[in-house]
Amino acid sequence: MRFAADGVWRATRTPTGPATIHLRGGGDRVDVEAWGSGADWAIEHAAALVGADDGEDGFEAPHPVVAQLRRRLRGLRIGRSHAVVEALVPTVLEQKVQGVMARRSYSRLVRTLGERAPGPVPLLLPPEPARIAALPYHVFHRFNVERRRAETVRLVARHARRLEETTAMPSADATRRLRALPGIGAWTAAEVSLVALGDADAVSVGDYHLPHHVAWALAGEARADDARMLELLEPYRGHRGRVIRLIVAGHPGPPRFGPRLPFNTFAGY
Repeated sequence: MRFAADGVWRATRTPTGPATIHLRGGGDRVDVEAWGSGADWAIEHAAALVGADDGEDGFEAPHPVVAQLRRRLRGLRIGRSHAVVEALVPTVLEQKVQGVMARRSYSRLVRTLGERAPGPVPLLLPPEPARIAALPYHVFHRFNVERRRAETVRLVARHARRLEETTAMPSADATRRLRALPGIGAWTAAEVSLVALGDADAVSVGDYHLPHHVAWALAGEARADDARMLELLEPYRGHRGRVIRLIVAGHPGPPRFGPRLPFNTFAGY
């Protein structure tokens, strides 16, 4: 993904082949171009990608903070990438580590295994699942990924076809299939469901910071656990993921306490 002055560029693997998609504009109009053997598929699903078909049926905002955020962020939509494995791999890498570390690991993985994407800009395609599945776990050490996450990524890659089938399933069935894979818990399934499947009710239970952020916005409480977050979000069932996205995008986080977590290296694990 590249954000540039002329719009957003995204390289992806579609069911019909690799594609680069270029999105520009905003508001009521987004212009789309695509290159590669998957270009037609990418254009056909571009509306879902930008959230143009995202409905807010049944979404009520009784809390003044949510109502204000909804008014201020009217353009916020829940998109649907239809790319489950492409969302799963970086999400697994983010389990139990700081986001910046996970992004570095994924970047190294893509630079090592990715291929040049079609189109006029220098982008790399996400690695083919077969290439990831074929890697021995110890190769992931060079990406600063320990054995546990490496094995989960390899497992995801081996079951890519079954995982991609979740794009055509009801959200509850899709979540069950995602979580049936060892190493895919509630947090990982929710993160992927929101991005890849457009599930507006997905809640990332198990996130270190999210309960604090939600409780600060909805109750003025600087610290909370998952149970308290779910309690506060219950009035928005069906749109809990939407409310979380509004809060994260538009509401200041709670005050921080204590030192930052140290960065770790997993090169020897």
